[in-house]
Amino acid sequence: QVQLVESGGGLVQPGDSLRLSCVTSGLTFSWYAMGWFRQAPGKERESVAAISRSDGRTDYGDSVKGRFTISRDNAKNTTSLQMNSLKPEDTAVYYCAAKRNLYGNISNVYTLPASYDHWGQGTQVTVSS
Repeated sequence: QVQLVESGGGLVQPGDSLRLSCVTSGLTFSWYAMGWFRQAPGKERESVAAISRSDGRTDYGDSVKGRFTISRDNAKNTTSLQMNSLKPEDTAVYYCAAKRNLYGNISNVYTLPASYDHWGQGTQVTVSS
């Protein structure tokens, strides 16, 4: 059974940092491209960051470029999202997602929610003074 478990969310003030982690199990992690999405109340789920299966190629949403960094550790089956200079508009539930990419280009990154095969339960991030 595939599981993705996010952690690291919380309540922080504007300008603070948070690091989200997503531990996966039940899948061959190195076969999967990974992504982080977020969804605020009343809004669609949006791509925050994505990383390729194994060569480290990344993609970021325009609103987080220069502030957020996605990474992965294939030895620990984990992906992380380092979030710096947080703003109130970053408040949302953050989701980790996995996209199986065994036969595709190892550099592929995916930004559409529909592309992903597995999702975590989400972790709340609230940025407020």
